[in-house]
Amino acid sequence: MRISIPAAVLAGCTTALLFQPTVAVADNAVAPAPRTSAGGGSVTSVALTSGGTVAPRATRSFELLGVVWDGSPKALAGGSVRVRTRDAVTGRWGDWHTLEADSVDGPDSLPHGGTAPLWAGRSNGVAVDVRPGPAGLPHGLRVELVDPGQGAASVESQPMPEHPAGPEALAAPRPGIVTRAGWGADESIREAGFVYTGAVRVTFLHHTATATDYACSDAPRIIRSIYQYHVQSNGWRDIGYNFLVDHCGTVYEGRAGGVDQPVLGAHTLGFNSNSSGIAAIGTFSSDAPPQELQDGLAKIAAWKLGLTGRQADGVSQLTSASDSSLYPKGTTVDFAPISGHRDGFATECPGEALYHRLPAIRDTAAALQR
Repeated sequence: MRISIPAAVLAGCTTALLFQPTVAVADNAVAPAPRTSAGGGSVTSVALTSGGTVAPRATRSFELLGVVWDGSPKALAGGSVRVRTRDAVTGRWGDWHTLEADSVDGPDSLPHGGTAPLWAGRSNGVAVDVRPGPAGLPHGLRVELVDPGQGAASVESQPMPEHPAGPEALAAPRPGIVTRAGWGADESIREAGFVYTGAVRVTFLHHTATATDYACSDAPRIIRSIYQYHVQSNGWRDIGYNFLVDHCGTVYEGRAGGVDQPVLGAHTLGFNSNSSGIAAIGTFSSDAPPQELQDGLAKIAAWKLGLTGRQADGVSQLTSASDSSLYPKGTTVDFAPISGHRDGFATECPGEALYHRLPAIRDTAAALQR
């Protein structure tokens, strides 16, 4: 299925701008062998060069892409990155889309720089243009092309059955959760161990800012693509989100370590501890989130918060771990237990339309806990 891309479809909660290119993919650039994963997935790097405009080029097939570089995540501050892809089915080139060059998702200590990724659907051509900031172009600038493949083989492909919450928790039922095996995660590419924090006090809602007109049967491909980009391109230990929800309301396990455990995620810079990141698959800046999606978000948030007795309509406190968040490091902040990404970081995420639905989602979650 070809997924069309709206005017502002940028993973990681970004917006689209257009400008004249100053740097592009070299026609004669030689890509190294792709990094593979089980089920035919791969990530291919194509080096970028400085200079004038270069015509778009053919590539291996891919479905998601992003741009990364060596050194500081802030190396492209004041600059811009845009990409254009070719539809593998029709052969047509799409519009240019700007990627967020200053990471808004991620661990509190980033290994190197990278943009938010873009879900493009099945593609076989790319052009990338970079406008450097005051510091110039960073070293090792490259575009990462992700093919999610068919996923790692697994006998488990259905959501887990619902289970009642434990006796110590608020009485929110456990929703069905598609496990990592269910969406085809290749466990060999992530770090083997797990990192846990204190009890989850806040759930931060995000949108992946990918296309909204996908078939729900394609959600596992989107999740595998994000997973591979986060791990194999960005160098994170695992996918950044703890959970993801598609527009049919299906809940997916994100970062490994146990859905009922306080697994440290990489989703809200400065507030990754004592929190859980839940991503709505799609872009909800202007598109209204389907009711099924809202219900899925409410169900997983109510259950997750209820495990430690947190009321979905209460108030919780977190302490900032980064000066790059909305609050200086060490600042104690009051959050609603179901908050938006923008409540902790300067971003549009989870999109205006979804953010305005947070009060209703909190009400639904609170009712599930009673």
